[in-house]
Amino acid sequence: MTVTEPDGQDLRAFLRAQEGADDVLTVREEIEGEDVAALVAELAARGRHDMLVCPRVEGLGTTLVTNVFASRERLARLLGTDPAGLHRAYQAASARPREPRVVAHGPVQEVVTEGPAVDLTALPMIRHFASDRGPYLTSGVITAEAPPDAPDRAGNLSYHRSMVHSRTELATSLHSRGHLWQLLRLAEERGRVLPVAMVIGAHPLFLLAAAARVGPGDDERALAGGLFGAPLDVVETPRHGIRVPAGAELVLEGVIDPARRADEGPFGEFSGYSSDRSTHNVLTVQSVLRRRDALLLDVVGGNSAEHLTLARLPREAETAAQLGRRFPEVTALHYPTSGTHFHAYVALRQARPGQARQVMLALLGWDPYLKTVVAVDEDVDVRRDADVLWAVATHLQPHRDVFLVDGLPGSPLDPSSTPDGTTSRMALDATRGPGFHGVRIRVDPHRAHTARRLLDGPAPCG
Repeated sequence: MTVTEPDGQDLRAFLRAQEGADDVLTVREEIEGEDVAALVAELAARGRHDMLVCPRVEGLGTTLVTNVFASRERLARLLGTDPAGLHRAYQAASARPREPRVVAHGPVQEVVTEGPAVDLTALPMIRHFASDRGPYLTSGVITAEAPPDAPDRAGNLSYHRSMVHSRTELATSLHSRGHLWQLLRLAEERGRVLPVAMVIGAHPLFLLAAAARVGPGDDERALAGGLFGAPLDVVETPRHGIRVPAGAELVLEGVIDPARRADEGPFGEFSGYSSDRSTHNVLTVQSVLRRRDALLLDVVGGNSAEHLTLARLPREAETAAQLGRRFPEVTALHYPTSGTHFHAYVALRQARPGQARQVMLALLGWDPYLKTVVAVDEDVDVRRDADVLWAVATHLQPHRDVFLVDGLPGSPLDPSSTPDGTTSRMALDATRGPGFHGVRIRVDPHRAHTARRLLDGPAPCG
């Protein structure tokens, strides 16, 4: 079959664009699967977030690419901006959705396997942590399309950890309880199974779109088109006609039966703990579409910067836009990696007493994952934990500036949440407030320039 390469919409186009970048590390030595997460952890400990390209992973049979989403600088380059402009650039692009364009053929259709020939034990996947139950697919984007008799619902993209249960079945957790969960409930009410397709390996902009939080009438594939600035080229899967990226590396097509269950977990989750909380769903695979030389795009699990940034950036950008519209005094918002998904820092130019509390209450109400919000003044860099902790240390009085809200729904993967999944939430007002009289020390800009020159060395001669 003759196929046409997507115009810059596949993983390979992204990899070609990264050639020569100083934040890409190619590991030439043969390594084992568990070495990958250990390498990422060691890089992070050294303050580095290199994308890893590993052509020789034992038993994998293909090149593994991972840690793509660990660097906000790398993601900013994708959207033509810098880290400070990342929220605005993402929101501007996602605000211009483009419906996907169906094409007759794509590289993902180079090899198609169906029925009894399907063998998931041959899939490329790795074990990430010693505490994991086994090898896991971590970048799989489950794609579902609403039935024709379900009004006001579009297609849905979402991430769900998955491990092999049998030659034709994956055990997976639909723990987010999002739109896919709702579509599965609709199928159950109608006495049906839910057709789905899992995309494994695609352009990072497609994966960012899949992490977005949108309404049930919105399709993340159209959002991906907005991020690309062109419609997403898609092909239809052979059995159920589900539209998937034409340039994907690998696609698994099948059904989720609402009545089927299989053991799954534990798996290293974003909290930094190994979690066996799972919905124990089963995805029965009927067709496998792949490139002949399909690459494995992996997402490092646990509380890695990659896992957290991929999940948070689209939601963080959306929340920042909502806050800015309601509270124009807000100047910055950041979800730090150190707080997994449970902390947020917000900076504002406070116009009147109590405004920081109002902003923090809005955040705690909007985002069900948040447990702690810290408000700081606009001159505090919310991207730096040390700067925020300095503001807490020097501006906050606990008896006056801390308040709690109890009994709210929280994340099912929070190991400290109550058995019914509720949590308490805390707001810390670390702004200076109207009665604050301290004067912040200042370094003369000329002296700062001299210090940088002394450390950087002399400029090269003409």
